[in-house]
Amino acid sequence: MAEKVVEIENLVKRYRELVALDHLCLSVEEGEIFGLLGPNGSGKTTAINCILSLLKFDKGSVRVFGEEMRPDNYRVKRQIGVAMQNVAVFGELTVQENIDYFCGLYIREKELRRQCVEDAIAFSGLSEFRKFYPGKLSGGLLRRLNIACGVAHKPKLIILDEPTVAVDPQSRNRILEGIQKLNREGATVIYTSHYMEEVEQICGRIAILDKGRCIASGTKEELKSMIKTGEKIRIEAEGLTPVQEKEIGELRHVYQVGYQDGMLEIRCSGGKHNLAHILEYFGKNEIGFGRVYAEQPTLNDVFLEITGKELRDPVGGQQ
Repeated sequence: MAEKVVEIENLVKRYRELVALDHLCLSVEEGEIFGLLGPNGSGKTTAINCILSLLKFDKGSVRVFGEEMRPDNYRVKRQIGVAMQNVAVFGELTVQENIDYFCGLYIREKELRRQCVEDAIAFSGLSEFRKFYPGKLSGGLLRRLNIACGVAHKPKLIILDEPTVAVDPQSRNRILEGIQKLNREGATVIYTSHYMEEVEQICGRIAILDKGRCIASGTKEELKSMIKTGEKIRIEAEGLTPVQEKEIGELRHVYQVGYQDGMLEIRCSGGKHNLAHILEYFGKNEIGFGRVYAEQPTLNDVFLEITGKELRDPVGGQQ
């Protein structure tokens, strides 16, 4: 059984009348990429700041690597790497100098630090930009630099708080591939994002926070099994009658049917052969049809059904 890298029990954090964390319980196992989801204001960043002992909390406990997390527990903090949403690098230092500076906070030995800096530059794809100053970098490259500074000392626990906000697709892919590489090399990762496809792509277990509480957790498959929304099917079908639409709605596992402008939309709750059953009905009733689309539930469907909210990214778009 994997060891617990992070254990949060009954964590409470208040800001006067606002309860930011309401008896939050979470655990992160060694060697996993753990996704932390939630709408804005759900408590994700507050939880991270409590894990890092950057915030005092009112009640509960936080243990990292089996030890109580305190502001002066530097032995544990040396094993943690962080890249927060707001980029934090020095504008007067080059890319290489920035990475060297942050790595030097943890590693004093010159030769080891030099190798760690080179590894971080290669990992982040910044080799040709090593002499650039941050002000000359694109948004995507700046994000890569921010992450490289946070992980250059090769920490055992890496916390990434929305690291791909407003970056280009190339940089996003580079960042995600880099995170998976770090994980394969032994790092445990806590990952927050407003981009559901990212979380679905790289995270093994996921927790959904809302109003400071963990309202659902598990693997992608476990979370999807918790909701009513299952397979979505769309079929081009001209001339469908109201009676036929009603009969399709009465088929097994079908719970919602809509028909407009020659397009039939069907939502199913569970079931493995929904499309086959629907097409069988079409055949028996000699109903002609065109293109057929079938889509399994996504993590976004889980989020919307469980929280009842749209997930919005920090620059204002819907995700």
